Amino acid sequence: MIQIVAVDLGGTNIRVAYFPTPEPPPTMHNKLLTHASEGPEAVIARIIEAIHAVLPTERDDLRIGVGSPGPIDPYRGVCLKAVNLPGWVNIPLQARLQEHFAYPVVVGNDANVAALGEWRFGAGKGISNLIYLTISTGIGGGIIVDGQLLLGAQGLGAELGHMTVEPGGPICSCGLLGHLEAVAAGPALARQATTLIEAGRPSILAQRLAVTDHLTGKDIGEAAQSGDALACEIIERAGEIIGRYLADLAHAFNPQAFVLGGGVSQLGPLLFEPIERSLHAHVMDPAYLKDLRVVPAALGDDAGLIGAMVLASQ
Repeated sequence: MIQIVAVDLGGTNIRVAYFPTPEPPPTMHNKLLTHASEGPEAVIARIIEAIHAVLPTERDDLRIGVGSPGPIDPYRGVCLKAVNLPGWVNIPLQARLQEHFAYPVVVGNDANVAALGEWRFGAGKGISNLIYLTISTGIGGGIIVDGQLLLGAQGLGAELGHMTVEPGGPICSCGLLGHLEAVAAGPALARQATTLIEAGRPSILAQRLAVTDHLTGKDIGEAAQSGDALACEIIERAGEIIGRYLADLAHAFNPQAFVLGGGVSQLGPLLFEPIERSLHAHVMDPAYLKDLRVVPAALGDDAGLIGAMVLASQ
């Protein structure tokens, strides 16, 4: 029986879980702070420490699956670049872990891996063609086509947050302009609110901004849920942009479902309703909407761990 240790590497935490069989739930968990500022070698040492904490005494067909930020070469298990992990450029993560544990190790992009989890055990269960989009501090995603994760020639496909939706727009975390992440992720919503408040627009967020000098995407969401007109306007605009973007993806991939995860997606109807209106308005033919669903992700924070398990099981 296949046993799997799954790793979800993030900028803040390293989460690890042991799955005695290739399906949830895991029977052991471990979590350590990443301490990303200490550099790749220190972080890899902590990943190894976290894995050791959940290794079973009896090991049969043990495999290790890892979801890592940044563009990943999944064929070689190399992290090409991770914005939220300083110094992570061309880091051979798979090789480093495999030489230590002597078990098969597979490494994938964290959003791609989360897409696998939602497809196999979450909101996309039973669906052969879906697109997963996580909308949080950043925006990432994954694409399942005919039951297979789309990777591309170098394994770099489905960087869904880094497609231009506003030419010449705000600068993205990757350094380019007008990407979806720069317009609709949590920090982008916070920047928009700050700019409008400083220009004199009334909002319940003005008091918080005066005290903290900094807003977050969570702040915008909470204000919108309280009925704040400015926050609702910002969420409405983000939904319109995301819906238009999903229409483009529908034309390219003709999915059965869009599965939306991440913190911003938890706004519910405030975000999903403008997304659906915009999606319907921008498809070139109603045929693209036939049986198409836009649904919230089901696995929450565990999507990455469960997806890493699925990746290793394949």
